[in-house]
This record gives sequence, C-alpha cells and structure tokens, in this order.
Amino acid sequence: MSKKKKNDKTNEVAVDKASCQALDCASSANVQLVWDRYEQQSPHCKFGTEGLCCRICNMGPCRIIEGRQELGACGADAATIVARNFVRLIAGGSSAHSDHGRGVVKAFLETARGENEGYQIKDVDKLMEVARFFEIETEGRDKYEIAEEVGERALANFGRQEGYSDFIKKAPQKRQELWEREGVTPRGIDREVVETMHRSTMGVDQDYKNILRQGTRAALADGWSGSMIATELQDIMFGTPGEPGETGRKSAMKFEANLGVIKEDKVNIMVHGHEPLISEMIAIAAQDDQLIEYAKEKGASGINVAGICCTANELLQRHGIPVAGSFLQQELAVVTGAVEMMLVDVQCVMQSLGDVLDDYHTRVVTTTDKARMEMAEHIEFDESKPLESARKIVRNAIDNFVNRGEVNIIEDSKEALAGFSFEYIKYMLGGSFRSSFWPLNSNIIDGRIRGVAGVVGCNNVAMPMDSLHIPLVEELIANDVLVVQTGCSAIASAKAGLLTPETAVEKAGSGLAEVCEAVGIPPVLHAGSCVDNTRILHALAEMVNVGQQNQRLNIGDDVSELPVAGAAPEWMSEKAIAIGQYFVTSGVYTVFGGTFPTIGSQKVTDYLFKEYEKVYGATWDNAQDAHEMAGKMIDRIDAKREALGIEKGAERVLFDMEMRREMVD
Repeated sequence: MSKKKKNDKTNEVAVDKASCQALDCASSANVQLVWDRYEQQSPHCKFGTEGLCCRICNMGPCRIIEGRQELGACGADAATIVARNFVRLIAGGSSAHSDHGRGVVKAFLETARGENEGYQIKDVDKLMEVARFFEIETEGRDKYEIAEEVGERALANFGRQEGYSDFIKKAPQKRQELWEREGVTPRGIDREVVETMHRSTMGVDQDYKNILRQGTRAALADGWSGSMIATELQDIMFGTPGEPGETGRKSAMKFEANLGVIKEDKVNIMVHGHEPLISEMIAIAAQDDQLIEYAKEKGASGINVAGICCTANELLQRHGIPVAGSFLQQELAVVTGAVEMMLVDVQCVMQSLGDVLDDYHTRVVTTTDKARMEMAEHIEFDESKPLESARKIVRNAIDNFVNRGEVNIIEDSKEALAGFSFEYIKYMLGGSFRSSFWPLNSNIIDGRIRGVAGVVGCNNVAMPMDSLHIPLVEELIANDVLVVQTGCSAIASAKAGLLTPETAVEKAGSGLAEVCEAVGIPPVLHAGSCVDNTRILHALAEMVNVGQQNQRLNIGDDVSELPVAGAAPEWMSEKAIAIGQYFVTSGVYTVFGGTFPTIGSQKVTDYLFKEYEKVYGATWDNAQDAHEMAGKMIDRIDAKREALGIEKGAERVLFDMEMRREMVD
C-alpha cells in the first residue's frame, strides 16, 4: 500500500479529512485503490496524453516525434492525428450524455402511454412549456396525451437526418446565425456522432479545421439536444428542482455531503452512476414501511440511501438524499465496511469495485445491460415495473446487513443546498409574480456581481482530489464572481461547506455577499448533474434575452459578449471534452486544468486556444493551478465588462414612476 495515503501527506491524495480517514483504513487493510493503480501506471505515455498516438488502423500505433518522425504510416501529420483523437473524445462524451437522454425519453413515453408503474408526470407546468415550444396543441387535452406527443417529438431529435435539432432555437438568435454561417448547426445527435467517427477514420477527413468543425456539430448536438432533452424530461417526470414539492412551496433542497452520511445502524445503499430512472425508484422504495420494518427485523434501525457521482446529484436536488462522495470516492465508500449494496447504472463506474468484494461484504449490483461487470451481480431493472424492481433490490440489500464485518464509520459531512434549476434561479431572483433574470443583469451592470462562472467536471487521480475545485471557487467568489456548478465539482464544494448562504458572508466579496444576503442564496449554486449543464446554457441565453427586452439591462447580444467564463479544473472524462466544446462554441471562454489532449500539435492547440476567438467569440484555455485558472477567468470577465462599458460599474439610478412602468411593460 502506498505510504502516500497517510494523513501526514494528505495533499498528495485528497484535501478532505473524511477521504483521508478512509484512505488510512484501506492502507491498514492492504486494499488497493485507484491511487495505487495510478502510481503503478507511472510514467504515463506522453504520446497518449498529448494526443499524438494514432491507433485508428492496424498499421499503427503511430507516434509523432518532433524532428524525427513527423508523419504516421499513412502520411497523417500531428495536426490530423490530434484533431481526430480530439473529436473522438467529443463523440464518446456526447454519446454517453445523449444515450442517457434517449433512455429518459423511452421511459417518458412509456409513462405517457401507461406502460409502466411508478413514474409520473409531476411538473405539468414544465410539460406545457415544452409542449408550447414544440408547438403542440394543449387546450382541452389530458396531460398524458400531451406528454406522449412531447416524447415523440423529443425522440425524433436523436435520429434527425435533415434539418436542425429543435432545441437550438433556445440559443440567442445571433448565436444561431453564427452556427449556420460556420456550418456547425447540429442535426440529430446520432447522425453527428456517426459522421464524426466516419470523418476521423483512416483515410477520410485530413483537414484538421474541418475535422474539428464536425466535432463541434457533435458537441452542440449534445449540449443543445441530447443532454437538454434529458434534463427537460427528467424534470417533467421527477419534478423540477426547486419547484413546489410536498412542502407546497418553492425551495432549494438541503442535504449532507461526504462519507459521514454512511450510517452504522442502518442498511446503507449507495446509488452510483448517472441515470436517475433507477435511483428515483430506489429512493421511493426505501421509504416503504414494510421494507423499513424488514430492515429492523434484520437488526438495522432503518434504510439509508446515499449517492455517488451524478446519480447523487440527481437525487439530492429533488429529494435531499445525502451524497457520500464524488467519482474518486466510490471505492472509499466501500472501505467503510458499512455499505450493503453499491447499485450502479452507467458511466464513471470503476471496474475495481468488483475487486473489493474480496475484502468487504458489499454487494456490487449492475442494473442495465449496457453496463455489466464480470465480478458483480446483475439484477435487470424492469422499466415496466420500476417500483417493483426497486423493492426487490432494496430487500436484497437488507438481507446483506447481517454479513457485515468490521466497520470504519467516518464522522465527517457538511450541510449544503442544491436544486438551483434554471426555473428556481429565476424565481429566487424575481419572486413569484415576476420571475426574471433582470436582477442578475442589473447587479452585473452595477458592479456588485463581477460576472458569472460555470465550474464543472470530474475529479482526476492525477492530482489531489478537490485541490483545484475548492480554491478556484473560493477565489472566484472572493472576487464577486457568482459560481454555478454541476457534477463532481459541485460535490467538492458541498464537502467543503461552500454551498450554504453563510458562505456569502464568510468568503464572498462585499458586492456578491450583498446580493446573496438580499436574495437568500449561496454564492455557489448547485445546478445538478453533468447533463444539467444545459441549465447553464438556458441561463446564459436568458441573460441575453433580458437585455434585448430592456436595453437598460443589456450585457450582450450574444453569449460571447457576456461577462462569463467556464472551467473544468480536474476533468478526466470524454464527457468533459464534449461539454467544453459545446460551451466554447456557444460563446463561453473555458479553462481546463491538468493536461490537455491537443498539446502535441501546436497548430490544433493554437486554433482552439487562439483562432477560435475569431470564429466563435470564445476559446479553450489551460491552467495548472487554481490561482492561475481563477486569474485567467477573472481577466476574461473584466475584459468583457470593459467592452460593455461597465468596467467600473454603473452609478446607482433611483427609478421614478415612469421608469418603473417602462420596466414592467
């Protein structure tokens, strides 16, 4: 076991105490974890990390060595090889998000047709909004009849061969015109991914700019179609975060985060992955009185469902289900010895979970045929009877409670708030009768809020866990930048105690703190899982729309003119590259931490990091530490403020009655 796991070298592995305690438990038990396997792989292949290794045909692998071997066997140069590898990352990431979206549409249609038991149409207002967007007649029709037509229209977007994805109409008009001019407006996600894979095959597209153009179409089809569809329909079925639930009022959801949510006296079920179709039913089944009584018969005091990764984000934003950890903490949860079942669906699930079965009683259970594991059990989730399937799974977890050995309970968790959907942010800013983003634009113009930053993405074993996420967010809010987060990045901030209203007083700049106190929100807003980055796209489009409706509130006619920036500090997944590409080409300057997969080609890197500004009004960038990243993002925001003429903040204007009437009109 690596000595690096000991607490005296915390910063080499993780920054939170709970993870360090779990690492010590694993070290004492001689259990191999992701950090050990990473160390065993060192030194890592430089050709691979820089994008210079080509394996797309059997004449390779070919590797470009500057000054010695400038071409692959087929004659492909560094720019072609790097561009092909980059767009294949986009294709992989877009496929993961959008296949998730397709699964949601399938369940949505089955719900609308009455073909399953358990799922509902919960947010009727949002159903009607999406139906109006699709120009579907709603007057006098049953909600399930409307939902079926909405589902059919949504499904058609995946395989569209001609024409454009419906949801691009949600982007600002200037951005839509730019996409059409550049030839990157997306059709169906399936077509764009297939064409990306075709063009990047040996002997096809050999112009790196043209290859990247197709990668852009695939990424935009993900962000403005596949992922957006997933978020919209999940909200309709499971409830839009922040919207009235059992309380009957709009509110954010309070939850706890970190390994301390795992309880010694309860049956602990970890739900891990990205699709909420299964976990939503598990959360309901765990509240079943008969199953709770069954758990007590087995010696437990009850049932505790907690989440890992983005399944955690889906559940916590709607139910307040606690989150045990992010991507890199999935093995650490098992190390506590108190997890009866790790229930996994798709994406970001480590194959090593099967290996830890030798050391702990935890049952690792796969639930979808898309994602099986050789050493795990498989319980196929029957989507026609989801609640019945969930009850069966929960009962199996309860049966495993009696098989526990030694447990290592970790008493460390933080309270946090989540559920800041696009709709709830509008409500918080504008109130019940005039939900609007105009207060956000107004406070940006006045200078209380410097700008907005989206900080998203994964953890990566190549750097200490959360070592970039947390200081980056802290530096941004200290400089009056409102931060919106999704995915494991949001979980990192939750564990650090940054997702509470009190954080505004303790750590935010005076302007941002004033706004947060007035509105009653944290300076860091948890917007959901990684597919929910589309909520950020909605928000950016709305910031533009507000300015077009009232010129006093104008902070840009396109996303690229807004004082905003994005970052994925500890990215590791193909999905992060897809997200980054659709944000950059939507007009958001975006910085990634660690290595970047194009640095093997100066041509491609310069094109993405410099020339993209002329094409899309935004670029990619790279930074190696949180301070550098924050500085680059703040500089970008300040440059946009200067271009808008609001670099010093506008003078405060006291509205007379005529001005107030004009604003309402």
